[in-house]
This record gives sequence, C-alpha cells and structure tokens, in this order.
Amino acid sequence: MTKPVVSSDTHSYAQPSESAITHLDWMASVDFDNKVIHATATYALENSSSASKLTLDTKDLDIKSVQDLSGKELTFQLGETKEHLGKPLTIDINPETKGVIISYSTSPKAEALQWLNPDQTADKKEPFLFTQSQAILARTWIPIQDSPGIRFTYSAEVTVPGQLIALMSATNPQVKNDSGVYQFEMKQPIPAYLMALTVGDIDFQSLGDRAGVYAEPSMLKKSAAEFEDLEQMITAAENLYGDYRWDRYDIIVLPPSFPFGGMENPRLTFATPTIIAGDKSLTSLVAHELAHSWSGNLVTNATWNDFWLNEGFTVYFEYRIMEALYGREYSEMLALLSYQDLKEEIKDISEVNPADTHLKLDLEGRNPDDGLTAIAYDKGYFFLRLLEESVGREKWDQFLKNYFNQNAFEVMTTKEFVEILNKELLSQTETGLDSNFYDAWIYGPGLPDNCPVPVSNKFENVDQALTNWLENEDAGQLIESFGSDSWSTHEWMHFIRSIPDNYSSEKMAALDEAFGFTQSGNSEIFSAWAIHIINNQYEPGYDALSSFLIQTGRRKFLTPLYKAMIQTESGKAMALEIYEKARPNYHSVAYNTMDDLLGYN
Repeated sequence: MTKPVVSSDTHSYAQPSESAITHLDWMASVDFDNKVIHATATYALENSSSASKLTLDTKDLDIKSVQDLSGKELTFQLGETKEHLGKPLTIDINPETKGVIISYSTSPKAEALQWLNPDQTADKKEPFLFTQSQAILARTWIPIQDSPGIRFTYSAEVTVPGQLIALMSATNPQVKNDSGVYQFEMKQPIPAYLMALTVGDIDFQSLGDRAGVYAEPSMLKKSAAEFEDLEQMITAAENLYGDYRWDRYDIIVLPPSFPFGGMENPRLTFATPTIIAGDKSLTSLVAHELAHSWSGNLVTNATWNDFWLNEGFTVYFEYRIMEALYGREYSEMLALLSYQDLKEEIKDISEVNPADTHLKLDLEGRNPDDGLTAIAYDKGYFFLRLLEESVGREKWDQFLKNYFNQNAFEVMTTKEFVEILNKELLSQTETGLDSNFYDAWIYGPGLPDNCPVPVSNKFENVDQALTNWLENEDAGQLIESFGSDSWSTHEWMHFIRSIPDNYSSEKMAALDEAFGFTQSGNSEIFSAWAIHIINNQYEPGYDALSSFLIQTGRRKFLTPLYKAMIQTESGKAMALEIYEKARPNYHSVAYNTMDDLLGYN
C-alpha cells in the first residue's frame, strides 16, 4: 500500500492504513416527500498487503446491501453507536478487493441534511435541500471515511424533481434540464467534510470567465451585484499565494437557515444570505471562503485537533485579500473587530475550560464542533500575523506560497507545520521571538502579551463620534462632523459595540430614531444592536429581535443573542418562547448548540 498513513483521528472509525477509499462513485435519488436520499455508493480502494476489513463511518444510515465489484455479497457489520461518532460499518475484504458497492438510504433526521418547505425559502414556491458535512456529518448522508486526513476523488449522478436543479462540490450545471438527472465530477481529491449537495429552484449568473453565483430567482440579481468583485478577489489571491487549483469558483446563496456564514465546499462556496447587505460591505466572508481554496481545501488539517491550521491561515489570507482590494485601512478595521471578538471569546471560554483557548486542541470524546470558536480563527490569525511582523512580509509571503505549493492536496498536523516553519523560515531569520514562543501561542491558554494589536484610524474617528453623541445626541452633527452617512458596516459595528452598558431605554430610543438600527436590514449591524436591545430591555426592539431569531439560522448570531437573553428570568422566558417558533427553521448544527445553551429538550 503506497497511500500515506494519516494521523490517528479520534473522530473517525476509519483504519486507512488497512484499507483507504481513493474514489467514490455516487448514484442518488432525492426524495423530498419522505425527506430521504436513496443511494448506491461505489468505492475504489487501496489496501495493505494484509487487509481484511474496510471500516467506514455511518450515522443513522439504513444499509441495504454490500457487494464487491463483481456483485458478490460481502459480509458486513454495524457496530455499537457512540455519541457524536455514530456506528462503524465494517466490511470483510481481502488485499485483492478493488472496490465495494453499498446501497443505502438516509434517515429523515440525518443531521447533515436540511429539508426546507417552500415557505422556508426566499421565493416560497419550491422545496429546498442543502447539506452541511463539516465537521463529522458527512457520515449521516454517505457511508464514508469521515476524517479530514483521508482524501478521495468522486463522481456522481443525482436525480431530483424535474422543476429543481442539483449542485455539488464538483463540476456543476448552470441551467436546469428536462430529465432532473445531473452528472458531477470532482477530479481533485478532497476529504469527506467537503462533500456537499444542494437541490432547489436555483438560477445562475456568470461573474466572469471562471466565477458565478447561484441563488433563488428573487435573490439572484442582488447576489450578483454583491459579488461583482469576485474575479478580482481570485486574481488578488493568486497574486499572493499561487494558482487557484480548482478550475471554477462559484457561490450559492442559500436560504437563511444555513448555520454558518459560509462553507468552503470546493468549486461551490455555500453562503448565507445575511451577507447580502447591498453595499458589498460583508464580502470579506467571500474572501475568507475563497482563501480556503488554499488553506483548508488544498492543505488540510489532519484532524479536528489541528483545526487552527485551516482557519487561522484562512483569516490571515482573507485579510490580505481585502487589503489588496480595498487598502490596509479597511483590512485593519476587520482585524480590530476580530481582536475585540477574540478577547471576549477567550474570557468566556476560560471560565469553562482554559485548554480550549489553545490553538492545538484536545477534542477526544467531544463533538469537534466544540473547536469551532474564535480561537482557531482569530488567535490563529494573530499568531501568523506575529510571524509576518517578526520576519518581514516579503520573507513570510515567500514561505507561505512555498508552503501551499509543496503541500498541495496533502494533510498537515500542528507538529509538522512547526517543523516546516523552523526549517524553512525561522532557523534562517532573526526574529526576536523567545524560546517560549510555541508554548505560549500553540500549546498555551489565552492571548500572549506579544499579540499584535491592530490600529484603525477610522475607528478612532468613530470613537470621537460616539463621545460626541453621548454628549449631544445630535444626529445631524454626527453626520456633518464625522461623515457617518458614509460609514461602512464595520464602522457602525464598532460604534454600536462601544455604546455604554446600562444605556437607558430613552437614550436607546433617541439613538434608534436617529439611525434606525432596529429596522436595519444589515445582519451584522442589527445583531450588534440586538445585544443592547436585550441588555437594556428596549421593548420597541423586541419584535425585530424575535423576527431576526426566527428567520436567521446563522449560529454566529444566534449564540450571543440567546446567551444574552438567558441572563435574566424574563429574558430566558422570552428566549424559550422565540426558540419554540425558531427551532424548526434551524439546521442541526445550530439547534444542537442552542438546545444545550437553553436546556431545551
């Protein structure tokens, strides 16, 4: 067997050193009436000389049959269920077994799949389906070796109702056909968490030679306008760190129940509609998902304990793309907001488990979603920014470009990265970093004292404006003196976040009358304002708060708002009342978190 052995992964039953999947051919039929997928999965295998078993991850799958490529029935066994992990599917093979064929169906409760009724979509005409496989939910819709350390290519044929179109993280159609049967191919090897499928009444608009946007018909025009700089983003990214390796880069704007801002599924980023602000002010999220085409999709964390290798690098790359397109001042606003978020998250996490503020995590026995915090993203970013500032941007950029090229389509552990960093960069450069550098940043808690602190002149202007408002409550003067009528989303977020605690309802009303925060259609601005609605018991904002929580499934917004509400008895009662209505609209990734937070069962 020539395939490299991946690191031991506590979140997968797979034993790739014995038998590893190298290619998946997936034939599926999507059944909206029963909310299941019926599928046949054919796997090409690479076996060791002593292979006797192929072990796959499953969760709530109905396995119908298992055969070899000649059609001979193979003996298989489903093991006991473990929390988070589901059941291992163990299939008897021998070293000469070239492949296996599994027929199965998903459960209507499959955690990766969200089935939406027409009234849960933008156009309210047709049903919709999307998947979310990260971190370990691919096993709920495909029996697979569900570890980020195992890569495979795939092809697929998917049958859907004739009025709908299917799209995957692969080559995609741009128009509906009459048959409802769609073919897909992903030639580049990917890990299971990047398997993705969506089905709906979806149209396409080109944004250039290799980029475009998919959305429901009513969302398409505004989505295309929001993402019109996409080709420029791709070019800026390539100028930084090398060729884009995935052929096309398209985006689909999903219904609002999508639990994340975006998901970097290769060739087809899944995006939340909450980034459609009308002024391109929230498109740094697109830069983030695009950056994953290098950091994450191209060079992938070997296990979820190494998650920061995906996200810290991606945030760093995202800000460099935004700097290239819109200037350093703009990217520093983003960095300063991240710094604020990171300090709050470290404070919250440290009260529960300080070890979860390490970059290198230990998530054994836990849901790897526990590691999807600002630590991986923002502490990871500041670690890399410190390296850049210590060695100089020119050397750092050359190192990073080489890192992506030399490790393309491979997996990476924290230990391996540190070895590469020492050998290829730090041993050749005077940095001024002491011997405790790694212990403090990677293997230690909190935020080290040498963390770079972004400086934003624009935010200094916002701080002056807020002081002026608190003294005068004069909207006209704020606009005239500080130019607030042309502020970006990020400036308004900083303004709102800086409003004092215990701001009276009368003062909240004056601010709201001046700037209309309660009625804001910008999700970032409203969610920042909603914290004050909750903490200051600003009753005129309650209806908007309720509507936002019911209509928005993005976990980034839900968690802090529900967390703020449950700090008081009356707030918790309101939270549970809203959650009863909202929960059916949430993906399992979101409602599992909220169930725990609210004690809901």
